[in-house]
Amino acid sequence: MQQHSWRPVPPSSVGITLEQHISQQMAMSPGATGHFTALLYQVMLAAKLVDARVRQAGLADVLGLTGETNIQGERVQKLDLVANEIFCTVLQRGMRTCAIASEELETAILLDGGGRYAVAMDPLDGSSNIDCNVTIGTIFGIWRRRSESMERGQDEDLLQPGSALRAAGYIAYGSSTMFVYSTGAKFGVHGFTLDPRIGEFFLSHQDIRVPSRGNTYSVNEGNSSKWEPSTRKWVEHMKEDDAASKRPYGARYVGSLVADAHRTLIKGGIFAYPADRKSPKGKLRLQYEANPMAFLFEAAGGRAITGRPKPAGGSNRILDVRPESLHERTPLVIGSSDDVETYERFLGETGA
Repeated sequence: MQQHSWRPVPPSSVGITLEQHISQQMAMSPGATGHFTALLYQVMLAAKLVDARVRQAGLADVLGLTGETNIQGERVQKLDLVANEIFCTVLQRGMRTCAIASEELETAILLDGGGRYAVAMDPLDGSSNIDCNVTIGTIFGIWRRRSESMERGQDEDLLQPGSALRAAGYIAYGSSTMFVYSTGAKFGVHGFTLDPRIGEFFLSHQDIRVPSRGNTYSVNEGNSSKWEPSTRKWVEHMKEDDAASKRPYGARYVGSLVADAHRTLIKGGIFAYPADRKSPKGKLRLQYEANPMAFLFEAAGGRAITGRPKPAGGSNRILDVRPESLHERTPLVIGSSDDVETYERFLGETGA
């Protein structure tokens, strides 16, 4: 009779469900009440519902423009409204939130009922790429409320710096659907891939770490005529031949933040959306896009800055920016620590 030696299960959680992973993290958090866990379950449910609608995009009447313009001055796609309605409805019914801010809404949804958390989201990032079947996504950030817990939520609950985030993440709807989230550097960044056959997210990317240096840069060079000299010199540097520093870097730019950030998070490198003459305050939204992505990159060992020189005695770290309005914009530079440091060096040499 053939003998089989017993081998212990390797120390990996790959293959567990997102729900199980969230529950495990709750068990490692002393004093956890289940409110935060329930909220993450709601985000997961909304992500599955949006994914189902995205998968129908070529078959159902959900492609194209609505003819409306949102508060950002952008033309609204039909799927923008679908995703926004799904997330807002699921979060309100879940009764764990006191305030919800969306890129698609002019003002925040302020709720009674004692919800303990505030959520800011871009329900469907990259919507201009929907008709082209390019990866799009949802971005979200979660803060603990600041106002009295038994009162209606307030804007102040949403106007907190990124350093106060309790969790952040994104859902990428592409060749596969991935849910990437973190509850802070202590717990790491983890990616879950949706199995459409059974409707479950399974852990596929455990403890994501951004390489300290990459080999690609991502920036919209169509805006180069409006850039500051420092940005142009940085891009020229990335294109130069230099074997010692492994240049030139390859250029990669999709035009969907979720797609560009996801690639950079997994493979390293740098993504930049600098300020320019057309958008001197930057283009990306601080609360809906920049802060959640910055939170993820720092939790994975990368860096995230505003792309501006450090003020005297101050910081250019995205997570240190104190928001003044819900729809505030900012420049954004995220990626591998060494590559972001190189970008900073050009700011210091040439000014911005």
